[in-house]
Amino acid sequence: MTEEKVAFLVDSGSNVPEEYIALGNMKVIPLKVIYQDEEYTDNVDITAQDVYDRLNEEIPKTSLPSGEVISEILAQIQAEGFKKVICVTISSGLSGTNNMVRLVAENFKDMDIFTVDSKNIGIGSGLIAVQAYNYVENGLKWETIKDKLLEDVKKSKVFFHVPTLEYLQKGGRIGLVASILGNMLNLKPIITCNEDGVYDTVAKIRGSKKSVQKAIDLAKEFAGNAKKYNLAIAYGGKTAKAQVQEIRAELQKQLPHFEHTFEGEVSPALGVHTGPGLIGIGISILEP
Repeated sequence: MTEEKVAFLVDSGSNVPEEYIALGNMKVIPLKVIYQDEEYTDNVDITAQDVYDRLNEEIPKTSLPSGEVISEILAQIQAEGFKKVICVTISSGLSGTNNMVRLVAENFKDMDIFTVDSKNIGIGSGLIAVQAYNYVENGLKWETIKDKLLEDVKKSKVFFHVPTLEYLQKGGRIGLVASILGNMLNLKPIITCNEDGVYDTVAKIRGSKKSVQKAIDLAKEFAGNAKKYNLAIAYGGKTAKAQVQEIRAELQKQLPHFEHTFEGEVSPALGVHTGPGLIGIGISILEP
């Protein structure tokens, strides 16, 4: 391990694998899920399935946490004796969380807080946090870790199969015409984040099974001739979870040079925008 203790800060939209959150020195900034009559804390008092079950009644809004909440978490990290913090957030192109952390961090002069804009969302961002943790565990120097994490942003990607465009359209993420046309033709979009960190539709495939396979193909294409990588499968709701075992077998067959394969449900805040049935294929290149 590095000589100095390092703490980690991530947001709930990064869907960092539970086993890393459980290690204790990784704190989560929770996003908010807001209904007309009530407000919930992402992954704390609401689950993704709760959101899906209520979508017919109301599509909630999501928001970033307040500066006060971020400040409280950083104060807690400081009280625990940490002088260095690595913060990984979802893309600044999709959320103001990264910018909010940077602003709040200026009040903590005694701590060295390094903030990474993952230019990703969901497990695409979470895989970068996994790398951050492993670099510290492996004893890399602080400046080396910072340089490597900025490189990892370019080496990490997630491809989402989305069963319907309805929720992305209602959330203002895509246009109405694209939504109606896609649903009429039974087209299932594959969405990723482009290099600017905003949503980009990279394919439209007819039928769900072919769409999931296309997401795997795109991950394979992104891997190229990489010698080693981490893989991840993110799912939204019960129906998607039921497909994970089959998808994992296919993913590991197509991309055999994996070190770890992580699996987990997308956060409620992400589920608001995508609806149930989402499958995300994440990849983070470890050795090009």
